[in-house]
Formats: sequence, C-alpha cells, structure tokens
Amino acid sequence: MQDTLWKPHVTVAAVIERDGRFLVVEEQTDDGVRLNQPAGHLEPDETLIAGTVREALEETAYRFEPRHVVGVYRWRHPSGVVYLRFAFTGPIVAHEAGRILDHGILRALWLTPEELLAEQARHRSPLVMRCVNDYLAGRRYPLELLAHIA
Repeated sequence: MQDTLWKPHVTVAAVIERDGRFLVVEEQTDDGVRLNQPAGHLEPDETLIAGTVREALEETAYRFEPRHVVGVYRWRHPSGVVYLRFAFTGPIVAHEAGRILDHGILRALWLTPEELLAEQARHRSPLVMRCVNDYLAGRRYPLELLAHIA
C-alpha cells in the first residue's frame, strides 16, 4: 500500500499596503528574478504570526504587526510540491534602514496593484496576486481564528 502521509510546505506571508502600494520583494530564485510578498517557510515551534513577523523583517527590514488573516491558500507548484500559505495583513510599525536583507532578496519594493498586475509574469506564484486581490476585496479575518497549542 502506498504511504498516505502527506506533508505540505507551510508558508506565511505579509500583505502590507501603504498609501495604495503593496510591499513586495524582488528575489533571486531557481527560476530567475521573481516578485513575492515577504514570505517564507514556518520554522519548527514557531507560531504563524511570529513567522510572518520574522519573514517580513528578514526580507524587507520593516517591522510588521499582523492584525488580520487575509486568507489560507493551498497551491501545487508545477514540480508537484504543495504549499499551504497563511497570509496576514497589518501595519508597518518600524523600519531598520541599515538591516541586511535575507540571502537571495535583491530589494523591497512598494508597487500599486496595477504595477503588480503588469509584472504578473515575474510573480513567484499565483498566490501573489490572489492575496492582493483578496485584500482589496476586504477579506479580513480575526487572528483568533488561529490557535497555537503548545
């Protein structure tokens, strides 16, 4: 019988909007230079919220305060890897201007939805635009939706 144990890659993402522009990162990937929300894999024993705060800081040098869940997304990469993304939104609370960004991150950018749409061919995944569209549609769920049981 085939092993039925399935383990998706759990990721967290920050959907951060300021003055009509969204914070995204330009990153070097195996598929070339791509655009993504500040996002990454959840680390062992890390809460979803703490992971999102960490990833945003490491990739953009901005301190982010998650206030709402935008959505939970399942996406299968063409390679067959399945990602389970938890996307959060909230404000920027500080900026560490001299901070060195994570390996592979080229820069952080603030783009309008129109600019993001025009760059869709460079998105890391279809989740980038979907998260922005869900945010623009007003999707906000309380953080209490999530529970971290130690």
